[in-house]
Amino acid sequence: MSGHGHSHDNMVPPAAIAFAGALIVASFALVASVRSNILPAAPTAAELRTAQSIGKVRERMLHFADTAAGDVLITDAQSGVEVARIGQEGSGFIRGVMRGLARERRMHGLDASQPFRLTLWQDTAVTLVDPTTGRTLELNSFGSTNRAAFLKLLVPEAQN
Repeated sequence: MSGHGHSHDNMVPPAAIAFAGALIVASFALVASVRSNILPAAPTAAELRTAQSIGKVRERMLHFADTAAGDVLITDAQSGVEVARIGQEGSGFIRGVMRGLARERRMHGLDASQPFRLTLWQDTAVTLVDPTTGRTLELNSFGSTNRAAFLKLLVPEAQN
């Protein structure tokens, strides 16, 4: 044909397409193997702490509540003492995390008044657990600044 046809010179090599297809099939097979317990899933951070007998350094049950002024009021669940008040200019990370956890409780129709468990572990990990949903957040994975924001609620004199 004259210049009206199209060229096949820039096609992806068949071997590359076959490799990509095999990679996709292998990925699905691995996921299916873990989900059906043929292969063990990687242990969670909590499971590793238990297996290695890593204990708690400090733990605190906290209530988080929105105020009429738009602040987040954080109180100790046992004593009722105010731990912190975060205004609009305060920690966006804490506000965002707590909004997400509150939304999850609402979606499941769970009691919003239950406290959250904040824990500092011997391995320096900091976790936030919502006992009503069972959700655990490993706060170290969000970076040192965000970890420090929550650590100050647990150990007020802590700087990082």
